[in-house]
Amino acid sequence: MKEIPDHCQSPERLADRVIAAGEGVSAAEAAMLVTAPYDALKDAAERITKACASHKFDTCSIINGKSGRCPEDCKWCAQSAHYHAHIHEYPLVSTEKLVKAAEFSLSKGIGRFSIVTSGKRLKPDEVESLCRSVRELSANADIKLCLSAGLLSEDELQAFREAGISRYHCNLETSPSYFGTLCTTHTHTEKISTLKAAVKAGLEICSGGIIGMGETPEQRIGLALALRELGVKSVPVNILSPIPGTPLENRPLIPEEDVLRTIAIFRFIFPDAALRFAGGRARLSPEATLEAYRIGINASIMGDMLTTAGADIDTDMDRIRAAGYDL
Repeated sequence: MKEIPDHCQSPERLADRVIAAGEGVSAAEAAMLVTAPYDALKDAAERITKACASHKFDTCSIINGKSGRCPEDCKWCAQSAHYHAHIHEYPLVSTEKLVKAAEFSLSKGIGRFSIVTSGKRLKPDEVESLCRSVRELSANADIKLCLSAGLLSEDELQAFREAGISRYHCNLETSPSYFGTLCTTHTHTEKISTLKAAVKAGLEICSGGIIGMGETPEQRIGLALALRELGVKSVPVNILSPIPGTPLENRPLIPEEDVLRTIAIFRFIFPDAALRFAGGRARLSPEATLEAYRIGINASIMGDMLTTAGADIDTDMDRIRAAGYDL
């Protein structure tokens, strides 16, 4: 029998190979999946998820640890000083507030707690202050601690690891080919350098992006491949929620089918990663949410996001259990 070229293989055959090898598809194969039959793609992604990904659902929550008037011009972000979105502005929150929020997350059965700060990077005095808070958190809340604080140096990241942070988050946001149309005040390369510095500092890394910002399906694949090259195993999938006052405020909502196709393709690229529901997914229907769990989502940010409302935690937990995951 004549062998079928890789780029002509069906989702089923590609899934067979991914499961057997434990390795994700190539760029050409991922591009083929953009036009693959929708139901066959989802069913094949489900098989990969069951065979290769963790069945223990990875939960985390986030707190906006410092809000507002960031000097960067990211077109999707309500916290940019370049735009006119209505948000609360405040400096680093108190240690007491961080501990209280972490304890609430723990009481809800959430496994991770992440502090997120606005701005390109923290100032040296803010690094020192937040390290003190992290040490207090580590001593008082039995929960894994994560941080997202911009383009920090390896030394700063090392200080946070020693204080108690175990994972650092820095989204690539979109593909290298599209990032420059959405942000001009820092680069994709700077983000990649930050993630590499975090690894050198002994931290796990978490990085993903936002879909629905006008990028093509191929550019979504470009994002995933860039993340895979960095060895990322926690991949947040945000769905754009157009925010009034930002340049993307009139961007049409991405259809649910596009969201689910993207998740399925990401599972082909990341067989064993934690594909993490993040911002924007609260607008999905219950049916689409359960389908996302079936075909690839095995992690989630729970509760509210930074500047947008999230989903109800108890409802989320019930749906995760209904999808067959352990918590």
